[in-house]
Amino acid sequence: MTRQTRLWGFSGLFFLAVAMLGLSAFAQPAETSGRSGVILTLNGAVTPPAAQYLEREIMAASNAGREIVIIEIDTPGGLMDSMKTIIKAILASDTPVATYVSPQGARSASAGLYIMYSAHVSAMAPATNTGAATPVELGGAPSRDDPLEENPLENTDETTSPDESEGGADAEEPEETSDAAPEPSSENPRTLSNDDALRSKAINDAVAYIRALAEERGRNADWAESAVRDAASVTANRALELGVVDIIATDIDDLLTQMNGRTVQVASGEKTLNTEDVRLERIEPSLTERILNFVADPNVAVILMSLATTGIIIEMWNPGSIFPGVVGVLCLILGFYAFQVLPFNWLGLALMGVGAVMIIIEAYTPTLGLVGLAGLAVFGFGLFVVFPEGFRVSGSVIGTILAIAGAFLGLILFAIVGSRSHGPLIGSEAIRKREGVVDEWDGKDGWVIVEGERWRARADKPLAPGDKVRVIEVDGLVLVVKQAKAAGLLGAMQPKEA
Repeated sequence: MTRQTRLWGFSGLFFLAVAMLGLSAFAQPAETSGRSGVILTLNGAVTPPAAQYLEREIMAASNAGREIVIIEIDTPGGLMDSMKTIIKAILASDTPVATYVSPQGARSASAGLYIMYSAHVSAMAPATNTGAATPVELGGAPSRDDPLEENPLENTDETTSPDESEGGADAEEPEETSDAAPEPSSENPRTLSNDDALRSKAINDAVAYIRALAEERGRNADWAESAVRDAASVTANRALELGVVDIIATDIDDLLTQMNGRTVQVASGEKTLNTEDVRLERIEPSLTERILNFVADPNVAVILMSLATTGIIIEMWNPGSIFPGVVGVLCLILGFYAFQVLPFNWLGLALMGVGAVMIIIEAYTPTLGLVGLAGLAVFGFGLFVVFPEGFRVSGSVIGTILAIAGAFLGLILFAIVGSRSHGPLIGSEAIRKREGVVDEWDGKDGWVIVEGERWRARADKPLAPGDKVRVIEVDGLVLVVKQAKAAGLLGAMQPKEA
């Protein structure tokens, strides 16, 4: 009984300890959930995968009651739709969101500026810059994903209309409006071309969109308008002076220190930040999102399109090889995805296509490399202009692609020259002027060995076995031959005997 009592006692203590550990494990998140934050990353173009990642994690942090969400930004801009997805998530969040342009040397241009203006706290690291928010035409036509097709603040409690606000009224003053619309004739606005009208609409919508964000967060709306209309850009220090950002921080710890105690307006009302000793967790995009973001890089996009072109050309030149064709089609699909999420110029894409067609023409109708070299030059120029400023393909990438394409073109020319350096390989023309050796002979008829094959032959003069002969003509299946001159051979041997 004593032993059983001890066992029961130990068992009771063990289960009590497990229960206490379990309770502490459940209690710990409840105590620290409001004192934790997350760090997210926007590195590269603002694309659908990046928007999906940021929207998901911002909403998750808001639902979990996190203290702060910090988005580290280094972007040249991106798609309007993806930008609006991120901004809506920030505006609807109950957790304050801080944008931080870092590390030093980073930038937050175009769509990145809109995201900064929507954040509850906007910060930059030293030696960074922001601005240049003029809408970029996608695919060579004015974007149909223009901002302000829907109000960015429509889901918040304090909706602000740019037309009704003080800043909106300023934006509609005659002197500013006249600068906004590119009018060929100020006396007759109807002389605006279709493209100019669409361009003016896109810019005016973008101005109203960013002014609404600026007024909601109490930032400089006038400078934001100049960033849209005139593509103005500023450094971090100047941005702080102008009221574009709230903080200049050397690192995350400095940012947390300067944010502590600030009162911001979140979706559910005012909230005072308590970022002292907050526990931060860095959350990376999923593997699929990382792959799609990698593909959406301009340099990767043109490499994929170049590989697609090369693979398809090889498959067309050598049907049945399969592997180059499969690789080419896969690269083509990924390349089309990249071009779908990046701002590109139809002229550049058309030049790339024309260059590829000219290289294919060179492979099938040899022109001594003239068409192929011209196609290579056209393809290279297309690579340079296919993406706008800020998304330009690296010069080293263009040079490498052209070098590889040039080597491929050189192999084609080498094969063509090699095929022309010898005579025909089949038919009567293939054996004419070839040399052979007499195998059997009787009078003017006999048998000869030419190129390893035994042929019936005839000649005008008698021959003997072992004599060297040259084929003059082919008469059906009989070769007409004559004795080959051995002067060249004897002349070559003469100096050795001397």
